[in-house]
Amino acid sequence: MAHDHSALLKPIRVGSITLPNRIVMGSMHTGLECHPERFDALGRFYAERAQGGAGLIVTGGFAPNFAGRMKDEPGTFERPDQVADHHRITGPVHRAGGRILLQILHAGRYGYHPAIVAPSPIKSPINRDVPAELTPAQIATTIADYATTARLAIEAGYDGVEVMGSEGYLISEFLAPRTNHRTDAWGGTLANRARFPLDVVRAVRAAIGDAILSYRISALELVDGGLTQDETLWLARAVEKAGADCIATGIGWHEATVPTIAGPVPHAAFIGSTRRLKAVVSIPVTASNRINLPQDAAKVIADGSADLVSMARPLLADAEFANKVSRGRPDLVNVCIACNQACLDHYFTDQVITCLVNPRAARESDFSDQPAPTAKRVAIVGAGVAGIAAALEAARRGHRVTLFESAGRIGGQFALAANIPGKEDYGLSLQSLSAQLADCGVEIGTGCTVDPRSLRPADFDEVITSTGVTPRLIDIPGGDDPRVVGDTKVLDGSVTAGERVVIIGGGGIGHDVALFLAAGTGGRRQEFFARWGIDGRPLPHPPRRQITMVKRSPGSFGRTLGKSTGWILRQELKNLKVRQIADARYVKIDSEGLHIAVADRIEVLPADTIVVCAGQEADRRIADAIAASGQPVHVIGGARLAGELDAKRAIHEGAILGNRI
Repeated sequence: MAHDHSALLKPIRVGSITLPNRIVMGSMHTGLECHPERFDALGRFYAERAQGGAGLIVTGGFAPNFAGRMKDEPGTFERPDQVADHHRITGPVHRAGGRILLQILHAGRYGYHPAIVAPSPIKSPINRDVPAELTPAQIATTIADYATTARLAIEAGYDGVEVMGSEGYLISEFLAPRTNHRTDAWGGTLANRARFPLDVVRAVRAAIGDAILSYRISALELVDGGLTQDETLWLARAVEKAGADCIATGIGWHEATVPTIAGPVPHAAFIGSTRRLKAVVSIPVTASNRINLPQDAAKVIADGSADLVSMARPLLADAEFANKVSRGRPDLVNVCIACNQACLDHYFTDQVITCLVNPRAARESDFSDQPAPTAKRVAIVGAGVAGIAAALEAARRGHRVTLFESAGRIGGQFALAANIPGKEDYGLSLQSLSAQLADCGVEIGTGCTVDPRSLRPADFDEVITSTGVTPRLIDIPGGDDPRVVGDTKVLDGSVTAGERVVIIGGGGIGHDVALFLAAGTGGRRQEFFARWGIDGRPLPHPPRRQITMVKRSPGSFGRTLGKSTGWILRQELKNLKVRQIADARYVKIDSEGLHIAVADRIEVLPADTIVVCAGQEADRRIADAIAASGQPVHVIGGARLAGELDAKRAIHEGAILGNRI
């Protein structure tokens, strides 16, 4: 089905500047902002997005003062001697033809360091420290600090600034009764609580002249004691009057117990809140949150819901997003799957962010775009994501690549994952990867069992095996019972599970299989809103099956799940009444079910189906056969190291190898 993307490509005037299109690389922390020695890498990262056609870029947040830092490390922009360092960010972006705003973010009680401050001394549920209450004098100084950072940003070459006023940081904390219990002129009525953000906007406006001033607002708070929808609309009008050139929307606070940017969130789920806000202001409004496809972004603009679309992670996944759309090839856009594994999870674990489906992101200097010195014939055995990544990088450097796959379709474990509720975008990613392979001229043979003798040096200069993994079987009495199946048989639909299911294994695959079997398909906006209680109380979501998960290791389930997404899956399984038993010994399987020993007692778990998710082993058969013949072979992905299935590592290995051949 063809889509019209023309609305997304129209120029728009924001303040004194005309942007070439409606695509914004929204703010996201990269882990490069806090350290000036990393600014060259940050400049390369943003310049690649500017070169890729993004109409506007917004940096990750820089604090206006020491107390406002996100972490206990550098990360402020408050002194004139820092201006020169920031030219290493703005210079590359402008040379690439882009526009860039510096985001000013005071973390408030969300800062992870001992010096945090807030309107009131109320601890955040996601932080261990209680913030100090700002005095009136400190409030005045903080407002002046915002203005200083804004002025320095213009000196450093930024095209303007964005005031971060959403998601539960300091400005949100002043606005919300949840976090502002003051009884002075900065608390109480909405007008008093709004004094701080409005004074900040006015001070910043005075400091930057006619440069762009964007204000980021929470279009929907999703916390008790946050602003109501009417109060948010009042605030938007007041921010416009105070001098903002545009309003960027965020959704929720970081402490909200509702998913806002992970895979289970339907595409453009919260656009209704942005549409209501746009109706009350006359300046441009930017939409955000789970808008990752070109057709969805274009629809948001075309139907009047917003004027611009912020796509931070989608442009992390594909720096060329805008250029591909503008040249009529949106099918080549590398789709963000909202997994958060290499972006948010990296940031929260003090690693520089990158992207699972685009390992080039924030590692631009690790890759070459120059043609290879010698064009080689490259055979890749296994079209899972590791093999696909190797094929794409090798083909882009001019090698002639043949990709062999024994299954009837490409994708390997990624294709199975696409069947899991909340991971539907994995399937969209594979559609894009298939289009990219065709565009690069990669020859693909599916349903093709490779004889190692056909991969001789006479036919191929380089051989790469990415044959993935095989599920580990369970070795207990009765393990060969016909009710015992591997996870792949369940996920690919070749086995239909019964009413009572026992899942052996408590890792990521076990959790995914439990959700797949208990929840069924979903993802529609109405169902998502009802399930998470966004418009009222959460509604029950009855399970389709009775699921019990069992694991050998002690401790709670889900400790290896993603830091920013694991809580969602744990909550969903809890709501679906999935029983979880840890520290169990598997005794036997018989007609009664799975017998387990827990502490000093034996329990029998009745089961119509027993799904084994107890790990996997590397499939090295072809690699070993090739090596035995004396021919060199590269081994990547699960075939090299099974461990916990790790698509992030597999794709990175494949991309690096393919780029360096």
